[in-house]
Amino acid sequence: MKFSIQPVLENQEYQLIPLQQGDFESVYEVASDPRVWEQHPNKDRYKREVFENFFKGAMESGGAFKIIEKSSGDVLGSTRFYNFDEEENHIFIGYTFYGTKSWGKGINPQVKKLMLDYIFQFVDKVHFHIGKENFRSQTALERIGGEKIGEEEVAYFAEPTRTNFVYEIKKENHS
Repeated sequence: MKFSIQPVLENQEYQLIPLQQGDFESVYEVASDPRVWEQHPNKDRYKREVFENFFKGAMESGGAFKIIEKSSGDVLGSTRFYNFDEEENHIFIGYTFYGTKSWGKGINPQVKKLMLDYIFQFVDKVHFHIGKENFRSQTALERIGGEKIGEEEVAYFAEPTRTNFVYEIKKENHS
C-alpha cells in the first residue's frame, strides 16, 4: 500500500510540517541546548557537527517533521516516521525532541496523537525506539499506551550503536 509518511498534520495548536533543508537553523536552535539530550543515548547532539549528521539522517528518512506552535510560529522540535515494514505492517515513530520550554506542557501527547491517528489508517502497529536511560520518554510513551516489547541495539545515522527499548502501540488499543 502506498501512503505518505510526510503529510502535513495539525490540530488547533500544533502543526507537523515536512522537514526541509532550509529548516536546519531553526531546528538546530532548539536542539543546541545540552539539556535536550541529557537522557538521550547520544548526549552530544547539541553540538553543531553532531546535529548536522542527525539532520542529514532526518532528511534522508523522508518522514521527518518540524513541530510548530501555530499561535507563535515557533519551532518546538522535530519527530519522524521511519522504517516502515510492509510484511509486519508496522512503522516506527521516533527521533523526537523538544526544546526545554515545551517540556511538561502536554505537547508530546498531542503530537503523538496526530501521528498515530494518521498512521493507523495504514498500519496495525507502531513501534518506538527509546534509549534505556531515557526515563522521561519511557514514561511519556507508557502514558499514551505504549507497551515495552523488547530491547535492541540501534545504529543511529552516523552515530554509535546504543541499546534501546522497543515499545509498541497497537491500532486496536489506540483511542
